[in-house]
Amino acid sequence: MATTGGRPTGMPPRPDFGSQLILLMAMMFAMFILFDQGIRKSLGEIVGFGLTPLVGFGGHLPILTLLFTGLITSVFSITIRQLFTDWIGQARNARMASAFQKELREARTSNNTYKLKKLTELQPQIMSQQLKASQTQLKLMPMTMIVIVPTFAWLANFIYLDLDSTIFSVPWEFNASMKSSNVLPNWILLYSLLTLPFGQVLTRTLKFISFNRKLRKLDEVEASGGTKGSADEEGSA
Repeated sequence: MATTGGRPTGMPPRPDFGSQLILLMAMMFAMFILFDQGIRKSLGEIVGFGLTPLVGFGGHLPILTLLFTGLITSVFSITIRQLFTDWIGQARNARMASAFQKELREARTSNNTYKLKKLTELQPQIMSQQLKASQTQLKLMPMTMIVIVPTFAWLANFIYLDLDSTIFSVPWEFNASMKSSNVLPNWILLYSLLTLPFGQVLTRTLKFISFNRKLRKLDEVEASGGTKGSADEEGSA
């Protein structure tokens, strides 16, 4: 029986249980910290030695505190993801997977058993590439949580303990409280509303820079190859 990477052809790739276990432990540890009021308060006080003078604004500008805290965590997590993610490879794998699914649908529709058999044999390789991309993201989550969890612990202290007034205005409510909840606490919803657009813009900008850098390298390789080829032709002449 033919094998692919030590596995029989046609079998799906094995998941990385080690990475999944690390992620599960990190998530459980984060939940334990955030839901245990004593640990969360102590951790928030430690982080507050740096964040309070930096973005606390004396408790007078809580919206700006949420905004700037979100910007700090967004820049950190997106930079980490940028350093360890192959955006070019991910784009290539996405296009390959899309083309593969299109060919597979056409083979099934036309009842082309030979083509369907060949595509089925290739399917584990396509799945393996997609699994590698998802595993990369899973491995990065514990690294980002090291910063995000303590930051949220400090924000919880800041909102629930340090602020005299947590009232803010939005178009649909003039006296909304950050301590109130709508599925999630309002301060978390406000934090997300303020920082998600910035995160999207920063991610797309870094992707654009990565793609441009890759294209410039390819152009340089092609240019040097063309120059070398011309020199070889002149020498042979």
